[in-house]
Amino acid sequence: MRIPLKDYRDLLWRYLSPQRIRVLLLVLLLCAEITLQLINPQFLRMFIDTVTSSGPQSSLLGVAILFIVVAIFQQLITIAATYISEVVGWRATNALRADLALHLVKMDMSFHKVHTPGELIERVDGDVTNLANFFSQFVIKILGGLLLLIGILVVLWYTEWHVGLVLSLFACVALVAINSARSIAVKPWKTFRQLSAELFGFLEERLRGTEDIRSSGAQPYIMRRLLMLTRKRFIYGRQARILSSIPWSLPALFFAIGYIIAFSLIAWLYSSKGISIGVAFLIYYYTQQLSQPIMMISTQLEDFQKASAGVVRVNELMALRSQLKDGSGAVLPAGALSVDFEQVSFGYEDEELVLDDISLQIQPGEVLGLLGRTGSGKTTITRLLFRLYEPASGSIKLGGVDLAQARLADIRQHIGIVTQDVQLFYATVRDNLTLFDSSIADQKIQQALQDLGLTDWYDKLENGLDTMLAANGGGLSAGEAQLLAFTRVFLRDPGLIILDEASSRLDPVTEQLIEKAISRLLAGRTAIIIAHRLGTVKRADTILIMEAGHIAEYGDRKILQEDTRSRFAQLLLTAQEEVHA
Repeated sequence: MRIPLKDYRDLLWRYLSPQRIRVLLLVLLLCAEITLQLINPQFLRMFIDTVTSSGPQSSLLGVAILFIVVAIFQQLITIAATYISEVVGWRATNALRADLALHLVKMDMSFHKVHTPGELIERVDGDVTNLANFFSQFVIKILGGLLLLIGILVVLWYTEWHVGLVLSLFACVALVAINSARSIAVKPWKTFRQLSAELFGFLEERLRGTEDIRSSGAQPYIMRRLLMLTRKRFIYGRQARILSSIPWSLPALFFAIGYIIAFSLIAWLYSSKGISIGVAFLIYYYTQQLSQPIMMISTQLEDFQKASAGVVRVNELMALRSQLKDGSGAVLPAGALSVDFEQVSFGYEDEELVLDDISLQIQPGEVLGLLGRTGSGKTTITRLLFRLYEPASGSIKLGGVDLAQARLADIRQHIGIVTQDVQLFYATVRDNLTLFDSSIADQKIQQALQDLGLTDWYDKLENGLDTMLAANGGGLSAGEAQLLAFTRVFLRDPGLIILDEASSRLDPVTEQLIEKAISRLLAGRTAIIIAHRLGTVKRADTILIMEAGHIAEYGDRKILQEDTRSRFAQLLLTAQEEVHA
């Protein structure tokens, strides 16, 4: 599986260019380390030749001290280079993770329907982790290995050209053999990464549904499915690792051959009085050192196979584009917003239409009660308003501005939604209410809590706004969690409020407690209230009843309520009969 060199180059340039000073320093340290590796054996040669000669031995101590000083200095340079390479790798991979996460956030809902959160976490973290070595060490160590290899061969040629010639040929054959096996494991590693993503996606979904799984007795099926996924991942992982071991095992074979060649040459040259014992040791030392750059290159190529699979998957993910195109920047007006649907039709992917030729108009400050059976298209209307999806036909206007012309961020800033499921984070009360927006002053938060009836709850908090909340609202009642959601929306001051079954899980007593909060929230704003309980739409000005993607009834609430033939009046009558029964 061949990957264009341009893909690697672009990725390296994008994430290493902001760290060019560190990378340059790393290159300089590497060059210094290579130079010292080539120089230090010369001191050993001098020491051995001096010891074995019949001449004066006064220089031995100086040579020994030089060898020790250079060795220590070389180790210090190695430590510094290792530290800087780790910093470069982590900064590059963290920047890539941030870009991938931002890219996924911008993807439309059709993408997120087919990719589980667990799978995407593995793509953002697991795939990118395999690129850490690629960013921090691959290019530098490959180049460093080649420079060290060339340096060793140059020194050997200078020391004894017979040895230089033979070991140069040996090094060329070894590198060609290793390079030929470079891409052998890229495809298995890519499959392994995909299976890892599927496994983590499976675990994320099942762990989230632990309560339902236990209550329905589905543990045996879950464990069997987990076994199948882990076994498949193990098989491909084993295959990838076995194939990856080929580039790693080749150097071991060549090292053994290299030692045989070196000892044969040393024996021949020394017996013919062509070299001294010091030079013989030098040839052996450099031959041994020759294994280091070859092994370094081999190790980097093995890691490169994992990185190549990561590069492919990262590029595939970044190449995906959201079906939603950001608008040209038409500005939405401040205050209560009008809503206009003009002959809007929509269906999820290739499914049949969920909304068919829907036209409606909500005036600024008006409250629309949206009713209908499950699957009738109520929530789909709100998703289209947020531009989570594009309508198949027709147009939607907010405040007189076509949604297709407005920025996505601006649209979502002007619309607030409260659903029956309130997502709370393991963070402070402040962060949960502001959604980590530090520009909102504490005084504004406290005033909003007071306006929405949360003063008693807030006064009981040990650390006020700095009190930590458990994830998913642990320790809060359903009513308190709902009021926190109202506060979030209130702080943003949107022009359109959507209440999507916001009180469907509350008991009647708690529901009455949040009526004041709803009244305060909706004051001076346009609102859409989606509800099964008819009591929650008593504040609505108009009623829209959906049925199978069509408008079954639409009109003024009071008029429909007084018309005994209307669907709304019949629903009210049925609800009263159920209560009395």
